[in-house]
Amino acid sequence: MARILYIDCYSGAAGDMLLGALLDAGLPLAELRALVATLDLSGVAVEADRVDRAGIGATRFRVLVDGASAEAPEPGHGPERGHGHEHGHGHRHDQGGQLGRERGPGHEHGDGHEHGHGAHGHGQGHGGGRGHPHRSLSAIVAIVERSGLSAAARERAVTLFTRLAEIEAGIHQVPVEEVHLHEVGAVDSIVDIVGSVFALEWFAPDRIVASPLNVGSGTVRCEHGELPVPAPATVRLVQGAPIYSSGPPVERLTPTGALLVTGYAASYGGVPTMTVRNVGYGAGRRDLAGTPNALRVLIGDDGAGDAGAVVERVAVVECEIDDMNPQIYGVLMDRLRAAGAVDAYYTPIQMKKNRPGTLVTVLAAPDRRHAVSEVLFAETTTLGVRTSETTRECLERHLVEVETPLGTIPIKVARRGGAVLNAAPEFEDCVRVAETHGMSVKQVHAVAMKAYLDVH
Repeated sequence: MARILYIDCYSGAAGDMLLGALLDAGLPLAELRALVATLDLSGVAVEADRVDRAGIGATRFRVLVDGASAEAPEPGHGPERGHGHEHGHGHRHDQGGQLGRERGPGHEHGDGHEHGHGAHGHGQGHGGGRGHPHRSLSAIVAIVERSGLSAAARERAVTLFTRLAEIEAGIHQVPVEEVHLHEVGAVDSIVDIVGSVFALEWFAPDRIVASPLNVGSGTVRCEHGELPVPAPATVRLVQGAPIYSSGPPVERLTPTGALLVTGYAASYGGVPTMTVRNVGYGAGRRDLAGTPNALRVLIGDDGAGDAGAVVERVAVVECEIDDMNPQIYGVLMDRLRAAGAVDAYYTPIQMKKNRPGTLVTVLAAPDRRHAVSEVLFAETTTLGVRTSETTRECLERHLVEVETPLGTIPIKVARRGGAVLNAAPEFEDCVRVAETHGMSVKQVHAVAMKAYLDVH
C-alpha cells in the first residue's frame, strides 16, 4: 500500500507554511531542530506555535536568529501587506541575480512585497541577526553538504537551490556563477528549503500530489515601479503546473513555495482517492477574515485499503485521426508505451464528411501526459489532443514462476482482499516457449496453467 502526501495550496504556498503544515501533521519539532543545528548557522534556532486562522487551528513555524525573529518587520507605512501570508513581501531581486524569496517565514503576500532591483535592504537593519547576507550558490551548497541530511536529501536540496539560481540567472541575464543569492541566502530561507526537504523525507511518501496553485493577483511594489503577480521567478517555477487566481488582489504564492511544491509534486489535481491518516495546517503570519490563511497537507494511504485494490490517478489523452497511413499505428503504439503509457487502444469511429476514422486513447501517469502528447503530435497527423484526469482501480498484481516440463513460465496473479481472482501465463513467455518446443501457444498456455493449479 502506497503512502500519498497531498499539498493543498488553496491559499497559496510558502516555505515556512509547508514546514508548519508538516509539523502539524506529525513531524517532531525536536528532529527538525536537530537538523537545523547541523547547518552550523550562527545563532539560528526554530520554533513552532499553535495559532488560530479563521477558526482553524494551525502551526506557525518561525526561524530565530540570536533569539529574535528572522522575519522582516512590518512596513511603517501604507496598508497591511495583503494577506500577510508570509509569502514574500519584502522580496527583492538584486540586479546581481538574487533568488526571489519570502522575507523570512513571515512571507507576507501582497502589497508590501518589494522587488527592489539593486537594493540590499528590506526596510530593516542588519542588526539583531535580521540582515540578509549575500551568498553565492556555492556557499549555500557548502551549507547543505555539511548538513545532517541524508545523501539523497542533500542531492535534492542542491538541485532545488540550483534550479532557483538558474532561473534567476536567466531573469537577470547573468551567468549562474555570478548569481548572488540575497534573500534566499538568508538563514530563514535556507532553513525553510532544507527543513522542508528533511521533513518530506521523514514522512517518506511514495507519491506527492498538489492542488492547482493559487498565485493571487495584482501587483507588488518595486523600486522602479510595480511587478505583476505572480513575480518573475514564480512564473518560471510554475511553468507546466496548473495555476489560478482567487481572492483579493495580493500575492499568494512565493518563489520558495513554488520551488518546493513544483520540485516535489508528481501530479496536480483534486484530492486523490486515499485513506487519510494525518492532516496538518501551516499558518501564515496573520489571521485573516474568510478563508484560513494556511497551507494544508493530507497524508494517507492510496487505494481501497483492506479491499486489496490499487486506486491511482491517470491522465487520459485522446485524439481522432482520419487521414493517416494505417501502417503507422503499429509504430505509434510502441512509441506511446516507450513514453510512459500504461495503456493505449484504438476505437473505430465515424467522423465528419462521412469518413471512417480512429479514436486514439492513451492512459498514462499524470506526470507523463506531456511526453505522451509529444508522441501523438510527432508521430500522427492529429492537430490537437484532449486531456483529462480520472481514477482507475486495479487488482493487486504480481508474478509467480511455476516449473513445467517445458521450463519455468511466469504466471500473472491478480488478487483482491487476499483472494485470487485471476491467474494467467504471461503471453510473450508462452510464445517464446512454443517456438522453442515447436508447439502451439494454446498448448503451452494449458501446460503452464496446469502447473500453477497443481501447487496453488
